Amino acid sequence: MQQFILALDQGTTSSRAILFDQKGHMVSEAQKEFTQIFPKPGWVEHDPLEIWSTQAGVAAEATVKAGQNGKSIAAIGITNQRETVVVWNRKTGKPVYNAIVWQDRRTAEYCDQLRQEGREDLIRNKTGLVLDAYFSASKVRWILDNVKDARKQAEAGKLAFGTVDSWLIWNFTQGELHVTDVTNASRTMLFNIHSLTWDDELLALFDIPRSMLPEVRQSSEVYGETKTTIFASKIPIAGIAGDQQAALFGQQCVRSGMVKSTYGTGCFMLMNIGTEARLSQNKLLTTVAWKIDGQVQYALEGSIFIAGAVVQWLRDNLGLIKTSAEVEQLAKQVSSSEGVCFVPAFAGLGAPHWDQYARGVIFGMSRATTAAHIARAAVEAIAYQTMDVLKAMQADAGLPIAELRVDGGATVNETLMQFLSDVLDTKVVRPRMAETTALGAAYLAGLAVGYWKNVEEIQALNHAETRYSPQAKQPQIQEGIANWNRAVQALQVWASGSHPAKQSVSTITQPQTTEA
Repeated sequence: MQQFILALDQGTTSSRAILFDQKGHMVSEAQKEFTQIFPKPGWVEHDPLEIWSTQAGVAAEATVKAGQNGKSIAAIGITNQRETVVVWNRKTGKPVYNAIVWQDRRTAEYCDQLRQEGREDLIRNKTGLVLDAYFSASKVRWILDNVKDARKQAEAGKLAFGTVDSWLIWNFTQGELHVTDVTNASRTMLFNIHSLTWDDELLALFDIPRSMLPEVRQSSEVYGETKTTIFASKIPIAGIAGDQQAALFGQQCVRSGMVKSTYGTGCFMLMNIGTEARLSQNKLLTTVAWKIDGQVQYALEGSIFIAGAVVQWLRDNLGLIKTSAEVEQLAKQVSSSEGVCFVPAFAGLGAPHWDQYARGVIFGMSRATTAAHIARAAVEAIAYQTMDVLKAMQADAGLPIAELRVDGGATVNETLMQFLSDVLDTKVVRPRMAETTALGAAYLAGLAVGYWKNVEEIQALNHAETRYSPQAKQPQIQEGIANWNRAVQALQVWASGSHPAKQSVSTITQPQTTEA
């Protein structure tokens, strides 16, 4: 019987399931969007039960679509939105509160307080992360402090905490397994990336009981088997990685210096930096890339909070387009944005600026500005944000980056891909298989069960690709870059005025040469 790997890709706006064959080809897929909950400005939540039901539903749907059943699935690999947290009751399996999403800013002031107390270096040196509301620790603490009886129950050992991978596996195994992998653990701000253990000093700082935490495992190993009725037979769960690390592996960036950028709701650029956890000099994150066969690889990461989400905003909030795919046609109606500059900082500015009080802004509009100009400026903003991160990465690495490997939904936009190559002044490589996040999860699971013998066998799978090279006239590109830099600076001035007491992480305008 032919065997397949089932990859579950639990994202910020949808749950997906993809069945892959031995050549790494997609056999079938299913996807379902779920509800985005915005209780207050800056707050973003999901219903954990809806996350589970949509993910379980598409897992079954993708399998049935391919005319398969559980017996033909060699293993399940899971990749997930990172930093988003779920706290649930160990006995009932019910969440005590909605999942607090990585984009949520409710703990920004608490993070400022920690910064003022001088805790930033401690956190950065242990976790490789900047002190920001983006990460999990402050969200868990908020749930314990704001949900009735939550702290009391947690201290009695009755509550479990997990990122979305842990929540899914708990449900797939009916409460038998409470695990995560090193990549997801490294995003919680509670995990020491050097010792690869939960850190008692950080747990004490955030006041989170150790009993809540999942066991940390490798990114590729058999954790256990499914026990649910979704599949008639038990299937090994054998791969876990946060979505960006999964995409790095799916893009086969297995050597030091290789870079990929994934365009989903946000945009995340990762560079493989090898077996040593070097801290960035330029406000990037140091994170665990994966752990396979006892060997850990690390990565530098630049996180951009809003990429594809800016297109969703044009669709859902402004009604300029009916579907996300229409943005390219609208943007192509004009040859340039005519000076309109859009900084989509709806959830603050991520790397390398780290300004959690920044908000979205559009500069340079006139009476002649049309929907097409705004659409074009929105598309260009995705490229400019990528440029900011790439410059910081090049400064850290001390070498120019020969090519950028890209993936994710927004990469179907040819206008964006060409503009990206022009702005970065480097080659942009898009694989035929755009779903490299799910593919990475499949590879990790397949390696653990011997579906693929080793990384070399995976590298030999030849996937076609499209390459973009710089074409635009540089004076025009440089003018656009100058406008973007002015817009970001103006926005930060505006943000500091709305929060006079804020202690924002300083913006980098030039690569720094000493430890930040």
